[in-house]
Amino acid sequence: MKIGDRLRELRQRRKLSVRAVALRSGVSHSSISLVERDLISPSLDTLHAILDALGTTLSGFFLDFHAVSPPNPFCRAAEMVEIGRADAISYRVIGTGFPSRSMLMLHETYAPGADTGEAFFHSAQEGGLVIRGAVEVTVAGRTATLQPGDGYYFDSREPHRFRNVADEPSEIVSAITPPTY
Repeated sequence: MKIGDRLRELRQRRKLSVRAVALRSGVSHSSISLVERDLISPSLDTLHAILDALGTTLSGFFLDFHAVSPPNPFCRAAEMVEIGRADAISYRVIGTGFPSRSMLMLHETYAPGADTGEAFFHSAQEGGLVIRGAVEVTVAGRTATLQPGDGYYFDSREPHRFRNVADEPSEIVSAITPPTY
C-alpha cells in the first residue's frame, strides 16, 4: 500500500472530506488530493499536519502502514548493506528493510590490526558477541581482549574503541539501541 492510499483510507474511515482535512490541517485541499493520489510526496511537516488532523501520529501511521504487509523477517548475506570501510572494518547491517527499527544489528569484520581509532561515543547502548578471532575492546579506559564466545554490553555514551589483535580477521555480531551509530 502506498502513502496516498493509506491516507485516503484513514480519511474515509473517519468520514472526512478532503476539504475538512484541509481546514483542520492547514494544508490546501489540492495538496491533500495530490498526496492521496501519490502524485506528490509530502514533506515531513505536511504529512505530520495531515496525520494530526486525522488523529494519528507519524509513528502510528507507519506502524499501521507496515502492519498491512509485514516485512520479510529474513536477511540473506547478499542483502546486507555495508556501512563500514570494507578494506579494514566491515559493518554489515542486518534487517535494513525493517520499518521503524529500534536497534541496529551488525555483522562486524575486522581485518588483522584493524582499529576503530580514537575512542568515540554516541547516545545508545550496545552489546555484542565475538564469533571469531580476538578483539580488544576499550570502554571508559577499561580494556579487555575478547575471544570467541566472549561478549560485551555497555552504555555507548562512554568513550569506546575496538581493535583486532588476532593474526586473522575477527568477527563480532552486535546490536545498538537506539540505532544511533
